Amino acid sequence: MAGVKERLSSVLGHLNPTTPSNSRAALLQKNPDDIVITFAARTPLTKAKKGGLKDTRIDELVISLLTEVRQRSKIDPSVVEDVCLGNVLADGSAYIARSSVLAAGFPVTTAASVANRFCSSGLLAIQQIANQIATGCIDVGIAIGAESMSTCPDNGAPVGLSTKITEHEFAGQNLQPMGQTSENVAGDFSITREKMDKFAAESYQKAEISQKAGWSSDEILPTTVLWKDPKTGEVTTKILTQDDGPRHGTTAESLSKIRAAFPQWPPSQTTGGNASQLTDGAAAILLMKRSKAEELGQPIIGKYAGSTVVGLEPRIMGIGPYYAIPKILEKKGLAIADVDVFEINEAFASMGVFCVERLGLDRDKVNPRGGAIALGHPLGCTGARQVVTALSELRRRDQRIAVTSMCVGTGMGMAGVFVSEH
Repeated sequence: MAGVKERLSSVLGHLNPTTPSNSRAALLQKNPDDIVITFAARTPLTKAKKGGLKDTRIDELVISLLTEVRQRSKIDPSVVEDVCLGNVLADGSAYIARSSVLAAGFPVTTAASVANRFCSSGLLAIQQIANQIATGCIDVGIAIGAESMSTCPDNGAPVGLSTKITEHEFAGQNLQPMGQTSENVAGDFSITREKMDKFAAESYQKAEISQKAGWSSDEILPTTVLWKDPKTGEVTTKILTQDDGPRHGTTAESLSKIRAAFPQWPPSQTTGGNASQLTDGAAAILLMKRSKAEELGQPIIGKYAGSTVVGLEPRIMGIGPYYAIPKILEKKGLAIADVDVFEINEAFASMGVFCVERLGLDRDKVNPRGGAIALGHPLGCTGARQVVTALSELRRRDQRIAVTSMCVGTGMGMAGVFVSEH
């Protein structure tokens, strides 16, 4: 723990000041080589095993979303050179990615790949497409994050690992289940159950307000699926238009009555009510240089300004955003006050409380439409979904800069900076 505390002090010591920096104006400038976003949308997020996407396989989910991107963006599919799929759980994901691109109406000249860095896979996909564009490898690409947690089970760490891993001080920590890492964060940093339930309740309440007000109508694409009634077995067609994770009327008091999910790991404060939901969903981002967008007549809705990754002890992987956010801000010369919206993945309330409190973030700026506790966390989708949500929220607020971040299994954190231009 001494090493962890020293590193925490180091982060706090180098944290950007809370007064606006001079770099914000520079970031908002428009240059021909900017990596811009011309289309960003997602499917509804639905509960795994029982929600609207429970019978939709990952390939069907990807085909459906890519087809919508092709049609709604009005992009000539022949100019799309590469599609990167962020995905964690699917077997044969590389095969699925390339095959789904072709089945969605893109030509044989459109390549495909897979990005997998656990919960940051969607953001990693964006980074990989953006880096290819920035270096001149391609001109136009699509990043997509998708997960079917209903049809692709999460089996955790593989069995039979080398003793060089299992007996290593840090590598061996990767055998700890994610729930245990949440309890480690709560225990190591004295985060109370009361704070965790309050944080979770706020996520549900924000999601309820957003859903009732229709704030997400411009980020969610109506998605047609085949749905099998679990009681009758009857298969019908459904059109999904909204997330089904938010539980309206949730309070900290109601969450306090839920039993501990992991009584075997003290302090046993994580519950089904203050942790992210298992969820299905997909999100997509169309990227190119500003000069290319203008040439193609594509509407520019946002800009990718960069992203970064960090490593930390796997046993407390949840606090990854605490390290990743200051790192990306420092690289961009930004202060916390320069950021209008923070989308931080709520893997567990323990890490959410820690990151918001220790970074001194304005709670109203963090996950304004609710986070993964209320909306769900489709592993490979989240990194892309956060960008879609952030750009939509910036438009609603008439604001400009968003930071997205998430903790990453095996002890990492990732963060990105995005600018709204709508």
